[in-house]
Amino acid sequence: MVACDPQKEAPYWFDEMTYSPEETVFKVFAPEHAQCYVVVGSDSVKMDETGLTPDPGLTPDPSPTGEGNNGEGELEGSVYQAVVKGDLKGKEYELVVNGVASPGVFAKAVTVNGQKGVVVDLRDSDPEGWADDHGMHPKDYAGWVVYEMHHRDFSINRPDAEHKGKFLALTEPWALDHLKELGVNAVHILPSYDYGSVDETRLDEPQYNWGYDPVNYNVPEGSYSTDPADPLCRIREFKQMVQALHNAGINVILDVVYNHTYDIEHSNFQRTYPDYYYRVGSNGSGCGNETASEKLMMRRFMIESVKYWIKEYHIDGFRFDLMGCHDIETMNLIRQAVDEIDPTIFIYGEGWSAGQCALPTEQLGVKANVPQMPRIAAFSDDLRDALRGPFSDDTKCGWLGRGASATDEETESMKAGIVGMISHPQVDYSQVNYSKEPYALEPTQMMAYVSCHDDMCLVDRLLASIPCISQNELIRLDLLAQTAVFTSQGVPFMLSGEELLRTKLGVHNSFESPDSINQLDWTQRERYPQVFDYYKNLIALRKHHPAFRMGNADLVRKNLQFLAAPVGVVAWQLKDHANGDTWADIIVVLNAQRKAVQVEVSEGVYTVVCSDGCIDEQGMGQVNGPTVSVGPQSALIMYK
Repeated sequence: MVACDPQKEAPYWFDEMTYSPEETVFKVFAPEHAQCYVVVGSDSVKMDETGLTPDPGLTPDPSPTGEGNNGEGELEGSVYQAVVKGDLKGKEYELVVNGVASPGVFAKAVTVNGQKGVVVDLRDSDPEGWADDHGMHPKDYAGWVVYEMHHRDFSINRPDAEHKGKFLALTEPWALDHLKELGVNAVHILPSYDYGSVDETRLDEPQYNWGYDPVNYNVPEGSYSTDPADPLCRIREFKQMVQALHNAGINVILDVVYNHTYDIEHSNFQRTYPDYYYRVGSNGSGCGNETASEKLMMRRFMIESVKYWIKEYHIDGFRFDLMGCHDIETMNLIRQAVDEIDPTIFIYGEGWSAGQCALPTEQLGVKANVPQMPRIAAFSDDLRDALRGPFSDDTKCGWLGRGASATDEETESMKAGIVGMISHPQVDYSQVNYSKEPYALEPTQMMAYVSCHDDMCLVDRLLASIPCISQNELIRLDLLAQTAVFTSQGVPFMLSGEELLRTKLGVHNSFESPDSINQLDWTQRERYPQVFDYYKNLIALRKHHPAFRMGNADLVRKNLQFLAAPVGVVAWQLKDHANGDTWADIIVVLNAQRKAVQVEVSEGVYTVVCSDGCIDEQGMGQVNGPTVSVGPQSALIMYK
């Protein structure tokens, strides 16, 4: 065993296992004067205290209260290290702090169910050509089209899937062809790190979970691999998935859940440094515990974890679960660290928490504080709930169901969502449902959506909130809702299977529901081909016409003008070749009324490209202003 210079090793405190054929270096951050060992097989090696030298850029200002160990004062703790000679490849290990064993907080490979770390050479996990793999990021964030999926949902019920419910399903032609034909350029995969609620030794039994219960944050989940007992298998197959998607022109966004752990008592954070990583006694996550992003080493952990997923797994973007639990400074430092690698990597999150956090709201990454987090986006529940109804009551409909009786709040919230939650002279934020002032500096700081894994999917919400809705009306409102999403100036986001008219049989929170509830019904594509075709053509329309994705608040204010319209109708014009579009003036009208409506537009001859649930960019006929008719519960898009 030899010591090492901590100055030379900084800032990689969390590189807990560094392998070479000659030696393996083990590290752990733990309380001062702790008794630390690394146990490799039957050998126990004492770890020496090295001292700690934080990066100046991550060292917070001294706390005015003089309190330490909270990210605002002097850090108490140290890095311990041992260097074990010889080739340990394939050996299992544990880091033991004051008699408590764990794989450490930054294990890179683990045994089944993540109980022990494993010494690996990560280059052994690289698929052929991995060194040349990379995503194809849009030039700006306005160009992203995000498709949220759960690995098991997407493939478990697909008849021709070879690797049902596995990472490798997304390497198969049927999956890639579907995504490419749909036109999305990014898949947002639900938590894919090692999580706690699925037993990897019992995969022959029915088990399901979304995965928002982290155990080892930096190792892929074993149940999505073909062999959880092989520590390199899950790593290799995750990379094969990323590589296949990249080769298909599709980026990969990782859902990261740094705001809480599976539990406290058994977490690797608690086993290495009790109470340090948590806001003890607080439950802002709603999951029984709440991590402390403002503490120096939790902050460092989050930054290094994100960087690791980018560098080792070539991840193209991150969705932060309950971003409203994290402090603003940490989120900005993550954005800064990512920019140093690749500024085109996309970052967004939930701009809320699930309960009261220990930190004051003004310090947290909630929606209202998005202006303090440049180039980080947040979901717009304003637009979502304006369209379909409040999150708090599944039986209440929104603008889609009210039609001619839509409220001013719903209409104004729709308009705020259409402009991307920026300030706009025609949007009265005093009437917006949740955000009483703009929260986005740029429209790319707003995620436009009407449905995600949380809550009911769109079809189920329409069924629950509109009594006696017919199948024809259901489809019309489904397509109308997504037209609002994909023609808004925010970044569009959709739940997998919506293009198949997905239902989860009315289950509100299906986080541990069986496959019969969560799986996609692939027969729906043949049963309702007009739904898939509409989604596909809507996405293509957005991609082909930069007026729908200006990405700049000043351009939106200059070129997007709302038109006078009846109640239950929202209409706007994208004018003067907006954002360099080849179409001079584009009119979009969304009509939620159960009858056709008349809307006044400027004089001229218009070519219709969307009408009555069909889209054809080549044109579907012409109409003349100054008055146009819009079919019931449908969108009209035309240009001149």
